[in-house]
Amino acid sequence: MQILLKFLESTGFANLEIGNLIMIVVGIIFITLAITKDYEPLLLVPIGMGVIVGNIPTMDNVALSVYSEAHIAVENGQVMLEEGHVKWNAGSVLSLLYMGVKMGIYPPLIFLGIGAMTDFSTMLSNPKLVLLGAAAQIGVFLTILGALFLGFNAQEAGAIGIIGGADGPTSIFLSSQLAPKLLGPIAIAAYSYMALVPVIQPPIMKLLTTRKERLIRMAPPRVVGRREKMIFPVAAFLICAMIAPASLVLIGMLFFGNLLKESCVTDRLANTARTAFIDIVTILLGFCVGASTNASEFLTKQSLLIFALGALSFCVATAGGVLFAKFMNLFLKEKINPLIGAAGVSAVPDSARVVQMVGQAEDPHNSLLMHAMAPNVAGVIGSAIAAGVLWSVLAT
Repeated sequence: MQILLKFLESTGFANLEIGNLIMIVVGIIFITLAITKDYEPLLLVPIGMGVIVGNIPTMDNVALSVYSEAHIAVENGQVMLEEGHVKWNAGSVLSLLYMGVKMGIYPPLIFLGIGAMTDFSTMLSNPKLVLLGAAAQIGVFLTILGALFLGFNAQEAGAIGIIGGADGPTSIFLSSQLAPKLLGPIAIAAYSYMALVPVIQPPIMKLLTTRKERLIRMAPPRVVGRREKMIFPVAAFLICAMIAPASLVLIGMLFFGNLLKESCVTDRLANTARTAFIDIVTILLGFCVGASTNASEFLTKQSLLIFALGALSFCVATAGGVLFAKFMNLFLKEKINPLIGAAGVSAVPDSARVVQMVGQAEDPHNSLLMHAMAPNVAGVIGSAIAAGVLWSVLAT
């Protein structure tokens, strides 16, 4: 009977709290949105399942969660366990996998894969569109001011602000360096808003543009030569790294992946980086981020504020890109369609697809996708540089 009672006390049913139940429902909602609405399924399915796994109650003396880390001390050259640790191990399997998130290992690997699948030729064919990717970063810096106003310290505000770049790996990387305690809420907020790009952006785009502006047709982009595409990753890396040395890891991996693609002599490496490799890292990153959302750590006032600020940041970034495109048209003879400014947030390629969708709703024969990819990939570079600047300025 004692064994039976002890077993019953150890079950998840006996230790389930209302917070765990709420988070399990959130995980199910993520999976449902991914399957039924096709909202970023490659992200929301791993994250949603991770949320469910991370909120199954466990016993304190059993190392299972991402927070079950070993405490190891070194004394006289020998590895010693600190008092209070139950078993000789390195923590749970999940905690070991989560180290890739906590130490900022997975995001640069994601950037390697992104670089290997990105074609910068549309940006190179019309360099002025880079400005739209830069303009969209206004959401990052305005959100920092909002976070400071709400009582977050400078490091936390910087980590929260980068959500406006709509770049999950960058958000995770920066928060792991500046505000590790907020990593879970920031990561979930960033990926949630990336998945909701088709919901959030169109109303803002339509509100800030007229039908006449949405009907603007742009000239086809020029053809970019192979030599130009090979030189670009090296030249762009040197420029970006000199401007923001702290962005070196993210930018370096992004352009390294692109060099593998454009050099045409490392096809095997490029194909691996943009297929199996990035898929594996995405699975680990998404699942571990989800598993870190245990209710006791996640359901806090700070988390709710982060979600609110993240939504504001994303909306401001979208509006900033659109409004800057309208501003550029005041000085351009060949007008650009201001809808492509919304692609300045670095949710690649979803923001560009949304631009295409909204544009074709007005004119089914107006193709904006390739034009929108220019500010879209510029936004990836811009968010990484913004993260580097914030890290160098705010690091203690």
